[in-house]
Amino acid sequence: MQSIILDTKLDYDGSQISSLWAYNFADVQEDSVIAFRGGCDVSIEHMIDLEDRKNDDLILSEDMLHFIVEHFDSTDLKLVYARQRLFTAIASEVLSQYCNHIIRKGDDLFVAGKKLTVSIASTSAVSQKFHFGINISHDHYGSLHDLGACNDEIVPIMENIARLYHDEFVDIERDLRKSRPLDVI
Repeated sequence: MQSIILDTKLDYDGSQISSLWAYNFADVQEDSVIAFRGGCDVSIEHMIDLEDRKNDDLILSEDMLHFIVEHFDSTDLKLVYARQRLFTAIASEVLSQYCNHIIRKGDDLFVAGKKLTVSIASTSAVSQKFHFGINISHDHYGSLHDLGACNDEIVPIMENIARLYHDEFVDIERDLRKSRPLDVI
């Protein structure tokens, strides 16, 4: 798995969740997590959550941390939702260093009753993908600034979350290679 931290701003519009985006964008042809900072404005054509589409919800933020994750070992929708929730738990662990009142509900994080994150997962014919976004600042929703994170801590937070997810999968791959199958002596 590759972990890439972009040092340039990139706004998320929903098109980045399309399969093979990492290959088209950064020439990555393996499992990956790509993290970047930028605004968020998901158009209806790129909105994957049908509930959001039916409700005409806006997915909008001036400043977010974004994580685009792609796995090629399966196209199982249940598995990508499990991976998305693992990612959410990792993000919650990292952010709990700033505030110990973060609540996780499924794939969402909340602080002081305000939603802090957005996330969506889906599959294509070739891969599993999910996007996870964390508000850096927001007038209505929760944000990293609400947690007390300073601007100079934003990039280290992004790097730490991406690294921990990457390391988790490196460790899983290592464990797969040392575990014998059942009924094998």
